[in-house]
Amino acid sequence: MNFEAILFDCDGVLVDSESLTCGVLRDMFEEQGWRMSLAECMQRFVGHTVKSQRDTIEAKTGQPLTDAWLQEFFERRNVRLQASITAIEGVHEAVAHLHAHCQGRIAVASGADRFKVEMMLKQVGLHGFFEGRIFSGHEMPRSKPHPDVYLAAAAHLQIEPARCLVIEDTTVGITAGVAAGATVWAYAAPPAAHEPLVQAGAQRVFTGMHELRLA
Repeated sequence: MNFEAILFDCDGVLVDSESLTCGVLRDMFEEQGWRMSLAECMQRFVGHTVKSQRDTIEAKTGQPLTDAWLQEFFERRNVRLQASITAIEGVHEAVAHLHAHCQGRIAVASGADRFKVEMMLKQVGLHGFFEGRIFSGHEMPRSKPHPDVYLAAAAHLQIEPARCLVIEDTTVGITAGVAAGATVWAYAAPPAAHEPLVQAGAQRVFTGMHELRLA
């Protein structure tokens, strides 16, 4: 299919951020008495906003999820990301190719807050490809797995969602892309399991950014 626009998730697709963010989250939960491994934390929280998991967090920690706690998390997370964030291997070449192929009709549609997304893209040298075309689920009526952020990105580019290709790495994000009416391809860095991504609706699973090319 000749896609007219490409809509990228950010965390885990453009930047290798998920272990860093979840590392801060795990540390803060441990300070409240909820202990788990980094792998367990990632399994629970990757693809979800912290607020969407409020009931689980409050049940496990025995403490309310306050605005002050969230603000501290954001601040500690940002420090960790600014110090250690890296781009997904090969993504600069892939984004440059798709930017040229689609004549600039590419966008980021992330479930994360805008400050985080823009800061990470600037840190790894990708912001220029997406400037003016960055969309945050925090600014939508509903975040992923609802389609709102992908619908907003497609509308901005003036391309029907059915003509858009979404690049995702989580079942939550894939669900959002499918619900928007787009075709979804899933990036699965080894040794990530492919089957859940296919079951969520990904039409293709790829394991390296060098595979992300359109003729």
